[in-house]
Amino acid sequence: MRTQLARTATDLLEHDPNVAVVLAEISVDRFERAIAIAPDRVINVGIMEQTLVGVAAGFAMEGFHTIAHTMAPFLVERPFEQVKLDFGYQGLAGTLASVGAPYDYGTEGGTHHSPGDVGVVLTVPGTDVLVPGCAAELDRLLREAYADDRLTYLRASVAQNDVAFEVARGRLEVVRRGTRATVVVVGPLLSRTLTASEGLDVSVLYTPSVAPFDSSGLAAVAGPDPLVISVEPFYEGTLLPSLADALRHVPSRFATVGVPRRFITTYGTVEEHDRELGMDVAGIRRRLVAALEPG
Repeated sequence: MRTQLARTATDLLEHDPNVAVVLAEISVDRFERAIAIAPDRVINVGIMEQTLVGVAAGFAMEGFHTIAHTMAPFLVERPFEQVKLDFGYQGLAGTLASVGAPYDYGTEGGTHHSPGDVGVVLTVPGTDVLVPGCAAELDRLLREAYADDRLTYLRASVAQNDVAFEVARGRLEVVRRGTRATVVVVGPLLSRTLTASEGLDVSVLYTPSVAPFDSSGLAAVAGPDPLVISVEPFYEGTLLPSLADALRHVPSRFATVGVPRRFITTYGTVEEHDRELGMDVAGIRRRLVAALEPG
């Protein structure tokens, strides 16, 4: 997805003179063509993430469609005050495009983990949050979002689904139908969740759109007395307020499958962290089965 992010952003930059890209050393090699095309609209500020966001906001104030890019912990958590004030408080539009969450760079340790990024961004009112499931969806979502006069957080990752959908903001896709529960899967966890839920009598819904969320779509599938289980590639429970709001008119039960809310103190590959944290196929199935057991 990281390579696709650079390709799409470069294409937008080439064909739209109002696009500006701001980098903080990360992925500069993937933006070499963009730099050659428009060196005055592709700025690498170096390892200064607060400056990254501030410069991006400056471009936005001048009417540019800004795409700011670096790793998730350095785009959301480290410069959060700038995101909140420079973009959010001033009502500026732009795209904050990250890579690496939740722990794609797990061999680098906790400084490079960011399972809490989506929850943090959601505290900025009016922000859209998009978590594509593969490179093709990232391309589609970035093209849809980059010039829409909203602040958008676009989260790319190493993990990808096997199949791409014609996704759109604020829309759930019905992938499988069942009767015992409704499983809502976000972004790159769909393929492994479909494998993990084989033989379970559950509906599976898919979305890359955390915000806006398709409340009406969920209500239509979940029914009058639902058990809803979220499978989310960030801290477990992050999606819960949106699920509860969508079903506020009916008595509902909820369970969450996501990154456990604890510090990851081990070093390892993405696959090793997935296994340890219950985010691989076996772990997701175990957690789904537990959620389906009578309480």
